Amino acid sequence: MKRTFSFGLGREPSVIVAGTAFIAATYGLVRLAYGLFLPDIQADLALDSARGGDISSGSSLVYCLAALCGFRYGRRNPRVLIVVATATAAGGVWGMAAAGDLLTFGLFAVISSAGAGLASPAMVSVVRRNIAANRVDRAQSMVNSGTGPGLVGAGALALAFLPEWRLTWAIIGVVTAVIAVALLITDQPGSAVQDEQSHALSVGWIRRHGTALTIAVLLGGASSAMWTYGRAILVDTGGSSQRGTIIAWIMIGIGGAAVALTATPLARWSATSAWTLSCGTMTVGILLVAAAPGQMAVTLVGCLFFGWGFTSATSALIAWTSTIDAARSAAGTALLFIALMFGQAVGAIALGATITAAGYGLAFVVAAVLSSASIAVSALDRTGHRVPADRADHSGEPGHEPSAGPAPADRVAGDIEARQCG
Repeated sequence: MKRTFSFGLGREPSVIVAGTAFIAATYGLVRLAYGLFLPDIQADLALDSARGGDISSGSSLVYCLAALCGFRYGRRNPRVLIVVATATAAGGVWGMAAAGDLLTFGLFAVISSAGAGLASPAMVSVVRRNIAANRVDRAQSMVNSGTGPGLVGAGALALAFLPEWRLTWAIIGVVTAVIAVALLITDQPGSAVQDEQSHALSVGWIRRHGTALTIAVLLGGASSAMWTYGRAILVDTGGSSQRGTIIAWIMIGIGGAAVALTATPLARWSATSAWTLSCGTMTVGILLVAAAPGQMAVTLVGCLFFGWGFTSATSALIAWTSTIDAARSAAGTALLFIALMFGQAVGAIALGATITAAGYGLAFVVAAVLSSASIAVSALDRTGHRVPADRADHSGEPGHEPSAGPAPADRVAGDIEARQCG
């Protein structure tokens, strides 16, 4: 039997640990830490909120393109995707650290987000070929849960090094590269990949996701307020100390990680009910931060609510597509998360312009309205049932039968335990 270096662990645990760390790096440290470092970057590069939003928007769009490419080509050679993801993520933050002007900084910031978009599809294939079939879903959930710890790690680095944001980005690039090397070592390319046919997804299948796609875009637009401007509002209007604002960011990560504690009971709820609770909690979090940015206790609670609400809402999206068609829930998840990132791209531009014109308060209220609107839209879809097999649209999918019954409970619960971040 072929053996692989596994850092003292068995091969499967090593792949899970390295994969979780890779998601933590590409998402929590690289992609989402932009909002954490934004106030210090604005001070050095004369970057206003509108331009900061433009950069965030461009990053989200690049993420979407990278995710599409990853899911198209990742199954064939995930190791190439890991290398490219590392090159864009680490290279991007190193370019940001060295940037002497706003244009150069913005370009590398956008490039760095491609790493997260490529990392997820790469990890799907790596997990499938290294983990036993009966443990794949739970292993994938554990790997995908890396965003929360990544946010906490970004906060810890910020506490240690800010306002030296250039040094912090440089360190993040090194950490990302080291983790990628560890992942490539633990991955076993010779393992047999569990082959899945790449079925064409019909217009009818996409249409059945209409409500879910709409609320995903609204969630993205609403969450962009906190992801892009969450720390900036505390610095600019709340008068909070640097240490206090970073701790608030860490609370978002803790809130996201706490979803693991509520995943099992929420798995028993309908997707609509879980969405209502999740987005309702996120809305309260956004409003708390906007209403009292100078009250640290209120701010910390608001950040905790936002972190839990957003992460739980992304879990509800997974449950939603599983309800529509369990057999193609992975493709549905990819579709909905691309819609989520598109919403973040639009939201970052719109809210950035609103902040420049009217201030943070109005922008965060708009974000709360978007979140509330997603609850209203979700209420329009009350079916809560998968498409029966005899009514499913099989266009372009010979031999593929969507499940008409409930998804396995452990799979749905495992997926919900995973989502974190974005």
